[in-house]
Amino acid sequence: MKNWKLTVLLLVVLSIFVSCAKKEEPKMEEETKSVVDPYAEVRGKIVTMSGPFVDNDAIKFEQSVKAFEDETGIDIQYEGTKEFEASIAIRIEGGNPPDIVDFPQPGLLSTFAKKGYVIDLNTTLDMAKVKSNYIQSWLDMATMETPDGPIIAGLWSRVNGKSLVWYNKKDFDAAGYKVPVTWDELVELQNMIIADGDTPWAIGIESGAATGWAATDWVEEFMLRTTSLENYDKWVAGELKFNSPEVRGAIEAMAEIWFADGMVYGGRKGIATTGFGDAPKVMFEAPPKAWLHKQGNFITTFFPDNLVAAEDYDFFYLPGKDPAYGKPVLVAGDIYAMFDDRPEVRMTMQFFATGASVEGWVRAGGMISPHKDSSLDWYSNVVDRKVAEVIQNATSVRFDGSDLMPGAVGAGSFWTNMTGYVAGSMTLDEALNAIDASWPE
Repeated sequence: MKNWKLTVLLLVVLSIFVSCAKKEEPKMEEETKSVVDPYAEVRGKIVTMSGPFVDNDAIKFEQSVKAFEDETGIDIQYEGTKEFEASIAIRIEGGNPPDIVDFPQPGLLSTFAKKGYVIDLNTTLDMAKVKSNYIQSWLDMATMETPDGPIIAGLWSRVNGKSLVWYNKKDFDAAGYKVPVTWDELVELQNMIIADGDTPWAIGIESGAATGWAATDWVEEFMLRTTSLENYDKWVAGELKFNSPEVRGAIEAMAEIWFADGMVYGGRKGIATTGFGDAPKVMFEAPPKAWLHKQGNFITTFFPDNLVAAEDYDFFYLPGKDPAYGKPVLVAGDIYAMFDDRPEVRMTMQFFATGASVEGWVRAGGMISPHKDSSLDWYSNVVDRKVAEVIQNATSVRFDGSDLMPGAVGAGSFWTNMTGYVAGSMTLDEALNAIDASWPE
C-alpha cells in the first residue's frame, strides 16, 4: 500500500516538473533566437540613400547590395537623379537628408561638413576595420573640417584612375617599342618615336564650354610628380598660389612635353583646337599619326568601333617623375557620407567599407574598387582589372584637383587661362596671376 502511494506521489511530482518545463520552452527558444540572429535589431529596417547613379549604374548598385540586404533584412532604398547636386543641397539644407548620400565629388561633401551636417565616422564605425581596408591617401581625402574640428566624413566606393597612357598595341608591338616603367624610359620612348620620324603624343583639350579641363588633369598629374602631397592639398585648398614655384614648376614640366617641337600631333596650337575625344583617334590610323594618349579609363568609349582591349589597344601607368614622390595616381570617384545615426545605417556604412559591397558591380563591369580586400580575380574586363591594379599599386592617390576647387576656379578660370597659355595667347605669368585673382575671398 505504501509503495502504491509513493508511486502516485512520484507521478504527480513528475507531471508538475514536465508541465513547468513546457512552459519555459518558448522563452528558451526566444532567448536562443535572439542570441543566434545578429541582425534581429535591424531586420525590416529601411536605409534611404541618394546619389547620381541612374539607369544601368543604378541597377548594378542594387544588385551589388542585394546579398547584404538578404542577409541582414535591411532594405537600402537608393534614389538616383541626374540633378543630384541641386536636389541634395535642398534636402540637406532643409533638414531632410537621406540616411546616406553618395557624393561624386568630395568638394560638395566638404561644403556640408563645414556646416556641421555630416556625422563623424570615427564615432560610429569600427574604424580599425575601416583603416585596415584603405591606403592612407583615401583616409586623408575623407578627412574634412567641421565647426568642431576634422572628421572622417565618408567612405570611398566606386573610383576610376586617370594616370593612364593609352596606345595602339598592335602597331606599338610591331614597331618594337617597349612599355616604359620609369620616367627616364618614357623620355627614351619619346625620343625613339621622334627618331623614327613619328610623333609621340596625341593631345586635345577642346570641349565646348568646358574647353581646358583636360589640361587641368595634366597639371594635376605633374603636381603629384614634382612636389609633395602636402603642397598638392594646399594648392587645392587655395593655400598655395598658382603663381608659386611649386605649381609653376609642375606646369613647366608639362610644357616640356606639350610645347617641344615634334612632340605633339598638330603642335602646340593644335592642342587647344582638337577635341579631347577626337585626339586619340589618330593613334589608330594606318600608319599611326601619334602613339601615346594620357586620359582616364572612360576614353575607350571614344576609340574607333570594334577595337579589342589588350589586342588592339592597351595602356600603361604614367610613371612617377621623382622617386621621392613614389607612384602617385590621380583619381576620381564616389564617397558615401552618413547623415543619420541608427544601427541599420551604421551596419550599412560598415558594409560599404568592404570589397564585398562592390564585388557584384566589379564582376558586372564598370566599377573599380579602392578596397584592399577586393580581388583582381573579380574583374572580368581586362581594362578594369589593369586600372584596379594601377590603383592598388599606388603609393598615394589624390582626387582630381580642379573638381575640389571652387567652381569659379576649378571649372572656370583654371580651364580658360590654361587654354590661353597653351594656345599662346597669354604668358604663363599672365595665366597664373589671372587664376589667382579669380579665387573667391
